Amino acid sequence: MLEEKKNKLEAIRHSLSHLMSMAIQELYPQVGLGVGPAIENGFYQDYDLPEAIGLEILPKLEKRMKELIRKNIKFEQHNVDFKQAYKFYQHDLYKTALIDDLKSVGEKSVSFYKSGEFDNLCAGSHVKSSGQIQSDSWKLEKLAGAYWRGDEKNKMLTRIYGLAFATKQELDNYLKMMEEAEKRDHRKLGKELDFFHIDEIVGSGLPLWHPKGAILWRIIEDFWYKEHLKNEYQLVRTPHIGNKILWETSGHWGFYNESMYPPLEIGQTLKENQNKEKTKNSEQFLLKPMNCPFHVQIFKNKPYSYRELPLRWAECGTVYRYEKKGELSGLIRVRGFTQDDAHIICRADQVENELKKVIDFILFIYKSFGFEIESVNVYLSIRDQELKKYAGTNQGWEFTEKVLERVALEKGLNIKKDVGGAVFYGPKLDFKVKDAIGREWQCSTLQFDFNLPERFDMTFVNEKAEKERPYMLHRALFGSFERFIGVLIEHYAGALPVWLSPVQVKIVSVGAAHAEFCQKLADEFKQNDIRVEVDESDETVGNKIRKAVAEKVPYMLVVGDRETASDKLAVRDRGEKQTREIDKERFIKEVKEKIKNRK
Repeated sequence: MLEEKKNKLEAIRHSLSHLMSMAIQELYPQVGLGVGPAIENGFYQDYDLPEAIGLEILPKLEKRMKELIRKNIKFEQHNVDFKQAYKFYQHDLYKTALIDDLKSVGEKSVSFYKSGEFDNLCAGSHVKSSGQIQSDSWKLEKLAGAYWRGDEKNKMLTRIYGLAFATKQELDNYLKMMEEAEKRDHRKLGKELDFFHIDEIVGSGLPLWHPKGAILWRIIEDFWYKEHLKNEYQLVRTPHIGNKILWETSGHWGFYNESMYPPLEIGQTLKENQNKEKTKNSEQFLLKPMNCPFHVQIFKNKPYSYRELPLRWAECGTVYRYEKKGELSGLIRVRGFTQDDAHIICRADQVENELKKVIDFILFIYKSFGFEIESVNVYLSIRDQELKKYAGTNQGWEFTEKVLERVALEKGLNIKKDVGGAVFYGPKLDFKVKDAIGREWQCSTLQFDFNLPERFDMTFVNEKAEKERPYMLHRALFGSFERFIGVLIEHYAGALPVWLSPVQVKIVSVGAAHAEFCQKLADEFKQNDIRVEVDESDETVGNKIRKAVAEKVPYMLVVGDRETASDKLAVRDRGEKQTREIDKERFIKEVKEKIKNRK
């Protein structure tokens, strides 16, 4: 039933993209038609237009699309041969390229869908007629630029996005959620809360952390280190650059070099003979795109016995990847980021137990930061056996895929299989957590690696005194610090829990006469490991209070004549307009308790 509903909605979204193209073609008869699939929450279509368009065109297109819906236009599929298809699109290089793709994979004919006077290369599916689409359950949303085939070397096309749902209520709910999401945007809040900014002079995708943001990072990092030591991990550290040979050996250079920064060549001039001829030797270094090869080299530095396994090595290591500028997004997609990385090197008989421990650790992390672990969805990415791109043996893949699924089910995880989603070096579990308004975020990952143990010839000495290949697990709990902090900001709308707040208590001095008392009070809080700021600026009390509210500080104390003469504190809790009186020692105990219990 759910699958049927999903397919019906996809057909509606697909049909709406055709209706939009019909409306566009009436305005621009020679428009070039790029790709335009149905997507989650709606649809889009790319166009090569003769002129730039603005948002003002969207209401006009919507009006025409609704007129077409009322005409109850039929969507009819028919096949044509390649000669006819090329002739039909002789003036459209985009559709011609798509026909070339179909021909290259051995298709015998080309599928078209006709709706009224509009005929379009398309495999479907569609509604039977436009009258099946509710006119109030969709709307055109926004414009964007999109390179043809996603390649920056190609022409920039105009992309029009639309939203579409089964009912008006679902559309209204989504629009409310998007309105709330806009308020929670970590890029906006990060600036308002003075956590970070991205400076175009420094470089796109390279965040600069301000003092408050750096404190937030340090709080999370200290928590990370403490919990890893409790979970019997050992800490390692590796450099930011490494010889290109490492990534050639690992295979990453061959697979992913387009997303790596170009090699840095370092030369050395040497005197080689009596004639003092000079030759130049050089080495090529890369900004590290991942930490894995370094951890492998630590393993290979000495022999290991089966008794010493498992090895659990963890590192907060900053890596660098050359993401396309158009794909960068605040802290969520950056070019330099710090992975909370760990590699577990173990025997076959230890694999299942290690997987269970990592899953428990991931769920503990989510719970500690205030996410509902019951709503976590886990995607089991396995290989597509028809493809031949994978490292390792059939036996290894069968064992690891089965053990991943078995452990995930035993732990009661909500798992969904993603056939073909495995990377070339092994199957994996991807954990997606839901935030306060129901959006999914990819954070934790747990994956096998058949590639590195083979390519680097990793071995340990087993109980028979023979060399044996270990299993290697990659895992990250946050994914990256940048992304996780961005998710936290959006989840809490910037109002972070007391234990995470860079400033936990803001003391507002009514006037200069109260400044000394405020500083003494702040010193007492600091002695109790409470993070505090004093605002003794020459502004009105009202302005100071408004600033503290905007900073989303958990507690605000306004100190005037009455407070300096009393043993009580006037505390204004975040989100409240009224203050409450509380004994100073009780207040300190309350704050410390919330920090300790991460509430």
